[in-house]
Amino acid sequence: MDISTDPSQIQLDVVYPWLRGSYWSPDIRRDVVERAFANSVVAGAYLDGVQVGVARAATDRATFAWLCDVFVAPAHRGGGIASKLVRALIEHPELATLRRWVLGTRDAHAVYAPFGFRAADPAIFMVYAPEVSRWQAA
Repeated sequence: MDISTDPSQIQLDVVYPWLRGSYWSPDIRRDVVERAFANSVVAGAYLDGVQVGVARAATDRATFAWLCDVFVAPAHRGGGIASKLVRALIEHPELATLRRWVLGTRDAHAVYAPFGFRAADPAIFMVYAPEVSRWQAA
């Protein structure tokens, strides 16, 4: 298993269907995924050159990052790939000194807790979510 933070290795033909079918970005358009990955720090997991996992940090590279799009192909889950991807981003030279990371998850709390992620105070967080159709595929 190889973990890389080289953005040129991301296989969008593999990654895009994963994200389009995920609960957090259903039906997202490919151009939106391409733009998101181009403007983020990314990590990929590869087995024999085939992408089996991905993670992305949307960040200003100075103080803050949103950890997102962490996905491991179903056949490769349970082997610690997600944790390796998260570690690759947290330890990335451009991100290692950030003062705050956040993320959202319905079901993977156990992946993030060992890194120090904890439940946030919901009273201080707000969300603005404009009409979903702006980024969904027709």
